[in-house]
Amino acid sequence: MNSRERVLGRVRRALADVTPDERPYEQAVPREYLREHGQRTAEETVELLAENLADYRALVHRCGAAELPALVGRLLAGRGSREVLLPPGLPVEWLSATDAVRVPDAAADTARRLDRVDSVVTGCAVAIAETGTLVLDGSPDQGRRRVSLVPDHHICVVRVPDQVVSSVPQALERLAATRPLTWISGPSATSDIELDRVEGVHGPRTLEVILLG
Repeated sequence: MNSRERVLGRVRRALADVTPDERPYEQAVPREYLREHGQRTAEETVELLAENLADYRALVHRCGAAELPALVGRLLAGRGSREVLLPPGLPVEWLSATDAVRVPDAAADTARRLDRVDSVVTGCAVAIAETGTLVLDGSPDQGRRRVSLVPDHHICVVRVPDQVVSSVPQALERLAATRPLTWISGPSATSDIELDRVEGVHGPRTLEVILLG
């Protein structure tokens, strides 16, 4: 008997007393969690998002559409970024105020090549206020997952209030499970056994979020 047969045998023994008409787990367990904790206006929801993003050590900025190119240019200049990675569908006007070399995301680029890029600018699919989370789904203005995981500096533009929801259940209603979802709650960080926080292990060390609107 191999390991697979042993495991399957244990499963069969554990289910031996389950009758054929018993409801499966997915139906038997009620899911009565709240879709939203409290009632907030759109403005209050955006404020909560900004607060929780900052709590996760993301740098939060606000501007209107007319000021966006100048703000992106200042953020890139402040980092000394010489190259910036671009998803294929990112609006070109967003980078009209920077002299940084634009690097289009190409399938042939290796992780080592992307690691030499100073910054990446993306949009997002949805932002969750209660958890301070940004979700990217691989849409043209966000690109493939690796563009937000390899470069050390990520600027993410969130259109408010249209792309902001209160809770995770509300976010899931907007997302397609078949798309490559990346959930981002602050800069990449991890802690070892002594609880020393280290940033940039599996993503950008610096996350800057622009609330556009």
